[in-house]
Amino acid sequence: MPIIEAQSVSKVYESGENSVRAVDKVTFLVQAGEFVALVGPSGSGKTTMLAMLAAMLNPSEGKVMIDGEDLSRYKESQRVKFRRQKIGFTFQSNNLIPYLTVKENVELMLRLNGRYNKSERERVGDLLLALGLEQRLNYLPSQISGGQRQRVAIARSVAHQPRVVLADEPTANLDTERARQVVQIFAELVHNQDRCGIIVTHDLRMCQFVDKVFQMEDGKLARMIDDRVEIERFASEH
Repeated sequence: MPIIEAQSVSKVYESGENSVRAVDKVTFLVQAGEFVALVGPSGSGKTTMLAMLAAMLNPSEGKVMIDGEDLSRYKESQRVKFRRQKIGFTFQSNNLIPYLTVKENVELMLRLNGRYNKSERERVGDLLLALGLEQRLNYLPSQISGGQRQRVAIARSVAHQPRVVLADEPTANLDTERARQVVQIFAELVHNQDRCGIIVTHDLRMCQFVDKVFQMEDGKLARMIDDRVEIERFASEH
């Protein structure tokens, strides 16, 4: 069974007598262990699609299924709990809490999910070590580099072991080398821990690290690439 299943998903915004179809009948699957890039020009519906997958927005039409659960049936309180437990989300701006240390920012997800115990804290310590942050545990976000802050955000998004990891332009403010490092870290976490992940990106060179590419245009899924050679060619052309 796929972890993510979008079934003819649409999102329509009403404005007076006019309506804007931000996402238009999009269908796709993402399996466990798959890392997917969602690409397309500004206004193509990528971020809206990601917000529906993250249970932040309800589709106007169609269904979003996560781990076999139909999110449209949930009340808002159930959606909040579902997001906290099953979804890991990394924003472009990383949204770290400025007065918490690196370690505290990441462990916050354990506290929110009632999992703040010795074994879980040790696992988070191993995660931060794997991300090369062991020397920055007691630093505040303002005391570390942009690339390090993004790695902290990644750690926070997977600390509670969510089934789905989503990232909205996580490399937008990074130079090329740091962007490559961030996407490679995402790919390794998804592949090694049998999660599924989707990254929204404008930098199509990052597609070389993913298993599939979903290309959106005008709210529609215009193209899906799942062949390794085709993905490499797509990345190199851009």
